[in-house]
Amino acid sequence: MSGLTPFSTVGPFFKLLVRDRAEGIDVLTTDATRGQRITIDGTLLDGAGAPIDDGLIEIWQADADGRYADPHAGTADKQFGGFGRVATGSPGRFTFHTIKPGVVPGPDGRLQAPHILVSVMARGIMTRCWTRIYFADEPLNADDPVLERVPAERRDTLLARPVGDANYRFDIVIQGMQETVFFDA
Repeated sequence: MSGLTPFSTVGPFFKLLVRDRAEGIDVLTTDATRGQRITIDGTLLDGAGAPIDDGLIEIWQADADGRYADPHAGTADKQFGGFGRVATGSPGRFTFHTIKPGVVPGPDGRLQAPHILVSVMARGIMTRCWTRIYFADEPLNADDPVLERVPAERRDTLLARPVGDANYRFDIVIQGMQETVFFDA
């Protein structure tokens, strides 16, 4: 984790890169996928709070048992690839229909709270930004080794908030005082 993200535009042509991508919504589950179905809705915002309608959000997550899709291991839910990608719609909206991920071990062997890895690309960003989605109603957040490293006053930028039965809200702010915490890759 470093300081606030500096602004540096790559020009207005980023929309051309994402024009053939699914816009706004990605469904990661099938009827056969194991786990609790959830929906994550959000908006990609710039530092002034304006929606970014030409962004690309990618997510990668473990299955309900805490296993990542790995063709070599073969233990993950074969009905769940764990990867999603969506171009932000107007006004900057994105939605993922997925499952709540299981608990996974961290590099030091400590268990990590259920979370989703997030990649953000958009005009004005020179390199992909990496963050995580944690769930505000998850008790395991208190002992998560990654969240412990984030200053307490900034942790809420990583929390998806429940807004109904199995629905969560998670906005991503690229820059400014309310900037989402981004991690060094």
